[in-house]
Amino acid sequence: MFQIRILLLAALMGLGLVGAAQSAPAVSGPVPTEVVVDVSEQTMAVYINGSLFDVWPVSTARPGKITPRGKWSPNFLSKHHKSSRYNNAPMPFSIFYNGNFAIHGTNQISKLGSTASAGCVRLATENAEVLFNRVQKYGLKSFRVTVID
Repeated sequence: MFQIRILLLAALMGLGLVGAAQSAPAVSGPVPTEVVVDVSEQTMAVYINGSLFDVWPVSTARPGKITPRGKWSPNFLSKHHKSSRYNNAPMPFSIFYNGNFAIHGTNQISKLGSTASAGCVRLATENAEVLFNRVQKYGLKSFRVTVID
């Protein structure tokens, strides 16, 4: 039932009939998976059960755009998302955490490690898939997104 609801919401978003869910406040206390996006370093540190799992290069907002800072829990997943705002740009393995802002895979690998997005957090698609699968397996409240300067 959960997957049907997610697929329906993704379809409606893709058609522009509904917007992304509103931001969800961060779950307090320990969570099985937390990512810390460092905008100044253009990296994402991934913590699993409190231990550093890996650090991946990312792309956050290019000049003139913004990647919001703060802490959130995700509120929406979309495996094969296409942007309704940016010419159906592919956003594979999207984890929406603050309105229309998401962590997602990118085909612009050469830009990882530098600012390039419209505000989302882009990372290599295989890394986005790892995170997406963890959230899907353990639930939205098992994951926290922290974005810092």
